[in-house]
Amino acid sequence: MIRLSELKLPLSALPVEQRRAADAPAETEADRQLPPHPIDALRTLAAEALGISTDAIATLEVFKRSFDARKQNLLVVYIVDITLADATQESALLAKYEKNSHIQPTPNMTWQAPTHASGDWGTNEGERPVVVGFGPCGIFAALVLAQMGFKPIVIERGTSMRQRTKDTWGLWRKKILNVESNVQFGEGGAGTFSDGKLYSQIKDPRHLGRKVMNEFVRFGAPEEILFTAHPHIGTFKLVKVVEGLREEIIRLGGEVRFEQRVVDIDYEDTGSSTRAIRALRIHNHASDETYTLPARQVVIALGHSARDTFTMLHRHAVAMEAKPFSVGVRIEHPQGVIDRARWGQHAGHALLGAADYKLVHHAENGRAVYSFCMCPGGTVVAATSEAGRVVTNGMSQYSRAERNANAGIVVGIDPSDYPSDPAAFEAELGQELGNAVRHTTHDAPGGYHPLAGLVLQRQLEAHAYTLGGSSYEAPAQLVGDFVADRASTALGSVEPSYKPGVKMVSLNSALPSYAITAMREALPVFGQKIKGFDMHDAVMTGVETRTSSPLRIAREDDSLQSPTLFGLYPAGEGAGYAGGILSAGVDGIKVGEAVARQIISSRSNP
Repeated sequence: MIRLSELKLPLSALPVEQRRAADAPAETEADRQLPPHPIDALRTLAAEALGISTDAIATLEVFKRSFDARKQNLLVVYIVDITLADATQESALLAKYEKNSHIQPTPNMTWQAPTHASGDWGTNEGERPVVVGFGPCGIFAALVLAQMGFKPIVIERGTSMRQRTKDTWGLWRKKILNVESNVQFGEGGAGTFSDGKLYSQIKDPRHLGRKVMNEFVRFGAPEEILFTAHPHIGTFKLVKVVEGLREEIIRLGGEVRFEQRVVDIDYEDTGSSTRAIRALRIHNHASDETYTLPARQVVIALGHSARDTFTMLHRHAVAMEAKPFSVGVRIEHPQGVIDRARWGQHAGHALLGAADYKLVHHAENGRAVYSFCMCPGGTVVAATSEAGRVVTNGMSQYSRAERNANAGIVVGIDPSDYPSDPAAFEAELGQELGNAVRHTTHDAPGGYHPLAGLVLQRQLEAHAYTLGGSSYEAPAQLVGDFVADRASTALGSVEPSYKPGVKMVSLNSALPSYAITAMREALPVFGQKIKGFDMHDAVMTGVETRTSSPLRIAREDDSLQSPTLFGLYPAGEGAGYAGGILSAGVDGIKVGEAVARQIISSRSNP
């Protein structure tokens, strides 16, 4: 097959019949029954690009569709794969255009399992691999292990999807928090209550992202995620997809245990200052009992909020280091404002849907301010997993039909910004770590304690809880008041979507002063890039602190195992190796493959 890129058509050339007003909500589920691609027009463009007749093209499939809004006349940009009626011509055409980056052979994107388990696998104690965490990374690690016949056991501290949804709404509607079942913990991971974005900037030479996307579609995701440039699923559809993936893992011999949290690990010395994991200590919340699960291969696919597990692993000297992340707030605008600014006269076109954006500003104080996890037609949600703390996040349904657009406006920070005072560690993590930090910080990578970012997160979240009135309401401020450095006392024309509600305040104390200064400088600049972005009545809701993991758990480049604990495979977002659903799923596949190869190698060389 031949892959052709940069095939461009004017938006007016597409067979679209439905439009919506720029001020109306984004398209409904019915509206999203998209018309077919303009195959005849694409066939003509492909033939022109190759210098052949349209009759010479046997098949044409759309691989990717995006939009170019840089000029007044908005263009639709396609990548297509074609086959020729005379297959022998393909190699000649590829040779003719070998220096043309827009004409290339279609890569093989089919996932191939690197190995398979023997038929009797799983009969001996401790040989079944264990996956800790059932977010995107854990799901795909468990899925590929099950597909290779290794019958994984999944340990998930939260509840199954349906119960988790009820528990999460309990916080949003009744201010009742379940610390083990919420936006952060439970089946599907934190990405379940998000926009469900399925794109990433990771390098993916093996096209493992396509494996993730194909599995999503197989279990109920819309097929359009395979060709749209910025695909997303949305929470409600993601629920069904995740449940289907879980049932497939079970069908293939795997096991998924909910409401069970890893509280400790057992290991043995293997000589030469090395250790190997041998078992997990697991607390069953449903029965309130703790048991031992023998395990020699453990994928530690934690989310970025598993702070108690990070602390436990640190206590056992599992190598880890503090890493940069970002802190900020959520900002909300009417979706129509963003649509008109981004799409201009084409705002409201059914194919375009609710517009998104991506912004960045480098402030005079050296800080980078940028938009994060933008949710078109979405809502701001309460995302704490710990009592007495407030955390925000953004979420959209597949339709992206809510009245507001929201995004994180965050400031990059690094370990030099984190607390180092032992008293702060003791207040947030307990006396044992407070005492330990007095003696170990100087030995940590870069001189920064691995858990220091976690301490900062907790400090900011606890203060946000207090600012919001100590009721899980969030502190909020109008953009105009924030820029003018005055407290807000009432809402304007923009109604915030955050539940359980907001309290209008000054956000000056909600974040470090350098972050406030940088954001105050950035907002008017963003208003120059997107008309209306710095509108007075736009709402800022705090705080956004869980943009990514505050630490990285070390792993070897080749085996993907911890260098200090053989058999432990740090993976996904919590371990610092992914950021978002797609990259976490890809990392899960890589680690699942690494586990399988190690198992087969160990059997061959006991």
